[in-house]
Amino acid sequence: MIQVLFVCLGNICRSPMAEAVMRELVRKECLDDKIIVDSAATSSWHIDEPPHQGTQDKLREYGISTTGMLGRQLQKSDLEKFTYIIGMDESNIRNIWTILGNPSSPKVFRFLDLTEHRKDVPDPYYTGDFQETYDLVLEGCTALLEKIKEELL
Repeated sequence: MIQVLFVCLGNICRSPMAEAVMRELVRKECLDDKIIVDSAATSSWHIDEPPHQGTQDKLREYGISTTGMLGRQLQKSDLEKFTYIIGMDESNIRNIWTILGNPSSPKVFRFLDLTEHRKDVPDPYYTGDFQETYDLVLEGCTALLEKIKEELL
């Protein structure tokens, strides 16, 4: 079983968008029994809150549900539980290591490092551009799913 955790600052925009998109891609590939997807925040600001309305609206445009998704904070125990812990930007990666305390684990990496862009995913909470974020999230999730499928072979 592969377990993927997407992490951003508040767990209301980027990481829940990645969680929802990845779940949809996994469902379409009929890999629900092999891949579990979740998301978390490095901060405690939005615990138990649903995704940002802009995130919900953008995902709804693509027929992707956020039903039942609520924000949670990254826990030290997540390092043992998850196969991959993926930060949406470099600041998230630094905060992940602060919380987890193990900077040598290869299971933690920046989301777009699997793509040709190799950059941070801009936070639409600040930019207001949920379409740009969605496009990058779709690209990153597609690349991650290809990597995981190779591992499952």
